[in-house]
This record gives sequence, C-alpha cells and structure tokens, in this order.
Amino acid sequence: MKETRKYLTKIGLPSGDKYDLPTSAKRFTDGAQYRFEVPGIQSPAAMKALLEELDVYNIPIHRVTQTKGIMLLSDNDIKEMVALAKQWQVDLVLAIGPRATYDTSPSVLSSEGQRMGLRLRGQEQIVRAIEDVKRALSFGCNTFLLYDEGLLWVLDQMRKQNEIPSNIKYKISAHTGHGNPCSAKLLESLGADSVNPVRDLQLPMLASMRQAIDIPIDLHTENPASSGGFIRHYEVPEMIRVTAPLYLKTGGSVAKTHGWDTTATEAKQRAKQVSLVKRIIDVYYTEAISSPKASIG
Repeated sequence: MKETRKYLTKIGLPSGDKYDLPTSAKRFTDGAQYRFEVPGIQSPAAMKALLEELDVYNIPIHRVTQTKGIMLLSDNDIKEMVALAKQWQVDLVLAIGPRATYDTSPSVLSSEGQRMGLRLRGQEQIVRAIEDVKRALSFGCNTFLLYDEGLLWVLDQMRKQNEIPSNIKYKISAHTGHGNPCSAKLLESLGADSVNPVRDLQLPMLASMRQAIDIPIDLHTENPASSGGFIRHYEVPEMIRVTAPLYLKTGGSVAKTHGWDTTATEAKQRAKQVSLVKRIIDVYYTEAISSPKASIG
C-alpha cells in the first residue's frame, strides 16, 4: 500500500484516515471555526418559532435549511422565509424540489434505491430543478440544497456564465452519499460551497476529508430516527477542532424523517438542542470561535 499512499499524497490528498487528528487551521472568511445550522424547517411558522426561541437562549445560528423542496412552498411561503432570514441575519437554504422522492419512478423507495441517494432521473428533471432555483432566486433566496452532482455542475456553469447571480451558493446534501476525501474534492471542483458527508463518519475520516478540501463541511450533531437517531454532542468539540470550518447541523433528533414537517413546538425543541450543543462547546472547547450573525455569507 505504500506506493498507493505515496501517489495520493503526490496529488494533494491524504494518504489515509488521519488517526492523529490534526488541528485544522482553516477558517471561515471571518476567522470563525464553526457555525450552527438547523435543518428540517419546512415553513415560515416553524422558522419564526425557531428563531424566536433561539433569541430566548441568546444563541445566534447561521443557517436555516428547508429540506422538502421549493416546489412545495407557495410564493408567499418563500417571501416570508426570505424576510425572516433578513430580519434574523441567517442564511436561508432551500432544497431543490424535483428530486427522486417526487419522481414517477418507485426506485428510490426500493432497497436498491436506498443506495442510490436522491439523484435526478432524466434531463427533464434537471430542467425542472433549474426552474425551481430560478423561482426561489426571484424572491431573494441565494443558497440551495442539492442532491445531484450533475445538477451541481450545470448550476455552477450557469453561475460562472452569469446566467444566475455569481453570489449563489450550493450546499450538497448527505443524501448524495459521499463519505471520503476524494469524493469531497470532486464536489468542491464541481462548484460546491459546502458539503455534507454521510452522517456516521468517524473523527479520523472527517480529519482526512478536511485535509483534502477548503470549503466548509456540514456535520450532523444528531439525526432523525430514519437516519439512525444517533446523537454526537460530546464529539462536537473535536469535530470543530479537526474539521473547521464547519456547520454544526443540530436539532435533527426531534424529527422522525429527513422531510419531517416540523411544527412550531418542535422548532422550539430544535432550538433547545442547539443550546445543548452550545453548552458542550462552552464547557469542553472554550476557545472555539463562532461567527457572529453579521458575518454570515
């Protein structure tokens, strides 16, 4: 294996998982190591309840992510969520709606489909996905959750060629199923602005991924029941140290599934989960640096 490891190092990749857990010197543009993200917020009412409850805890978050898809939001829903994002100075991430779960094919619901991820089937779905993005752009959203590498490539081409604004950002979902440094490097080269690897990567694996890419890594600190339901709060300080810059995706354990319709009450429960993770950071990694709200972007 020595020659293989040597070659990987030659092309700028780690030679293996980093069991020595080196400290990452990489940072967000404002110098921060970590930011908070709350996923699974599907409506304006849930978003407002979440943000108001976080004010009670006096904890700023930096991203709110809707996961069911833009196509399931009304125009007024999008406008309201964009307005809330501006008021609370958070980045609103909307999921591109035409994905495998809404297609006419039953493949994604089969045992084989569980291994396929939520990628798009056919060029018409690509066209529809781009239309989804254009619609949300018209109402002021500029960050999008993607489930397909080909769509990422096309949208990056559009961004480079000024077909859509150059400040648009693309976040890659864990449901694409990537879990190694080479895949993360590929996604970065295709235009990803952050990447969410599969949820169960261990710290040496995450440390090796950080060695390969510069973009933020999005990490689940907890998971809905459909993704195993496991909670990693006590690992968060080391996650920050070895994988910075990263988004801590928190509150997922409140939900049963990825596309769960979070109620206002459940949104407040997600806010409590953020406070629990923040306590762990404050106790066990007091020097960790988070972004203030005003620095998001």
